[in-house]
Amino acid sequence: MKIDALLDGLRQEFNKLDREFRLEIPKKIQAARELGDLRESGEYETIKDRQGFVKARMAFLQQRIAEISKIDLRAIPKDRVALGSTVHLIDEETGEETVYTLVFPELMDSARGWISVASPIGRSLIGKQPGDRVVMTTPGKTRAFEMMKLLTLHESLQSHSNGSSS
Repeated sequence: MKIDALLDGLRQEFNKLDREFRLEIPKKIQAARELGDLRESGEYETIKDRQGFVKARMAFLQQRIAEISKIDLRAIPKDRVALGSTVHLIDEETGEETVYTLVFPELMDSARGWISVASPIGRSLIGKQPGDRVVMTTPGKTRAFEMMKLLTLHESLQSHSNGSSS
């Protein structure tokens, strides 16, 4: 998980929306005004709705960029599950192994096993250590696992800086 890559993506989206908000939307609003009565203009209403959406999304992105930029990697635990951890779990009922990596909500990809730290599964894993029993309650069922292996964000970053892959 690369925080810099996530921030770059959020900044790129912000910049694209900012350009649309400052340049493209005002041109479209002006064009709609030139067509006449704005009270009956569906085009004008559509662009005003888009303007409101873009403005709200930009505010959200600014806040998210600020929050993520403040993350102090030294505050992330080195001995238990936290943001960036990869966990190997064994289902107590079926014996199947499941692997999850806890990521920011923006990076969630259940097909890859990337689970948001804010999701019910993510919250059930936070703070756990190898050997711990993990009970996950999701809509419709409760499952119990034993955590067999933990790779923390720090260990992952260390192995990547040493040139090996995990």
